Amino acid sequence: MNSLKKFDQKNILITGAGSGIGEAITYLLAHASANLFLLDRNMESLSAVRDKCNDIRKDSTQICFVDFTDTSSIDNVVSEIKIDNLSFDYIFLNAGISQRALTLVTDFEVDRKIMETNYFGPVYLIKKMSGMLQSGRSVHLAITTSISGLFGFPLRSAYCASKHALFGFFESLALEYDSIKVTFLIPGRINTPISKSAILGDGSTYSKMDSGQAGGMDVNKCARIALRAVAKGKRRKLIGGKELLMVYIKKYVPWLFYILAKKIEAT
Repeated sequence: MNSLKKFDQKNILITGAGSGIGEAITYLLAHASANLFLLDRNMESLSAVRDKCNDIRKDSTQICFVDFTDTSSIDNVVSEIKIDNLSFDYIFLNAGISQRALTLVTDFEVDRKIMETNYFGPVYLIKKMSGMLQSGRSVHLAITTSISGLFGFPLRSAYCASKHALFGFFESLALEYDSIKVTFLIPGRINTPISKSAILGDGSTYSKMDSGQAGGMDVNKCARIALRAVAKGKRRKLIGGKELLMVYIKKYVPWLFYILAKKIEAT
């Protein structure tokens, strides 16, 4: 059975749809004849994604600007959703920003920005949509986290913290409401431009492609695996290559994890 049929004619909200995993998932869902509502802070990229989706399926895609560090921006998104009387079968939360800096030389405002983008922004969006989520209608949330949300890692302290937090919040949400399903998508190294937009300790942009990132899993393959997991109702899905071994090493041989984590190239 083609798992993409699960999304046929479904209403789907996708954050971070302008690039990376979010963009790849968006195109697959467009081919699956889903009705898409796309969010991103880069409107130029987002507009290009919308045009490609409408080429696949005419008039199936709406877009809206959002900056997860600005609650008024999220308020505007929710207002548009209410004005258009939209409701969603699936919500994919992909937006995120990474980090490349030692913990003690990272300005606190950088920590705050990463937490606002990766954690507080998505949480605020979901809380502002609480009316729809409490209506009794079934909704499935797909949360893109990271294997870095399962353990600490050098040069990623705020990023790891933000991804850890997503697990705690959204797992609690799913346990509280029977109508809300949650799938955690847990990628390792995926070939996306996320390292280029990562933040340094002083708040400037890293602007480089990590070798590990460049050698990671193809983003389209990642998106296909992610959608199969969501379609099957998986609670968690690890996605990646040999780097996923670190998850099992941390769980079963923790002393070895601490040795290896210091030796793995972090950039």
